[in-house]
Amino acid sequence: MTSANAEYFDGLYRDQDPFGYRSRWYETRKRDILLATLPRARFARGWELGCSNGETTRGLAARCEALLATDVSSQAVALARQRVGERSNVQIVQAQHPQQWPSGSFDLIVLSEVGYYLALPDLTEMIERIQDALVPDGLFVACHWRHPFAEAHQDGNQVHAQIAAQLSLPLAYRYKDSDFLLEAWTTHPQSVAQQEGLR
Repeated sequence: MTSANAEYFDGLYRDQDPFGYRSRWYETRKRDILLATLPRARFARGWELGCSNGETTRGLAARCEALLATDVSSQAVALARQRVGERSNVQIVQAQHPQQWPSGSFDLIVLSEVGYYLALPDLTEMIERIQDALVPDGLFVACHWRHPFAEAHQDGNQVHAQIAAQLSLPLAYRYKDSDFLLEAWTTHPQSVAQQEGLR
């Protein structure tokens, strides 16, 4: 993602909710589905790439002992900090990925509505680095709008196809409707019922 992208998104975020994350039922429903599909009640250390104005960040903060949220836009980061408030377990920082990369590893990484803004070389590097940043039983979740649009290098289906082609992790679960695709990968996929010894 180039500095031009940062300038583009800073311009968008002069409107506090440019994508309707706070106002549209579509976005609320999608966010609720993403959070509901997470197979663990709690995660030790999570990372949200592309936190936007912090709506999903709030939900993830309640599920993670520690959460890192990043966005290329300084305006988005400021809005996310306002939305999340004074939560000691959340760190929200401006960063450009894959060029800038956090230290340490994560047991949850969420990439939502970001992949198609990256040119293919950056996307492939990001996917490779995401897999390396997961702990051995970590979960990687991707969620993307499926339709092409002017600013996208590829659509969400192509982003997920690239992720699946590169990862050595098996698919844990998938939700797909006419508008968005949500998929998750982990080393040893187990249903919630399996985790709780119900089968």
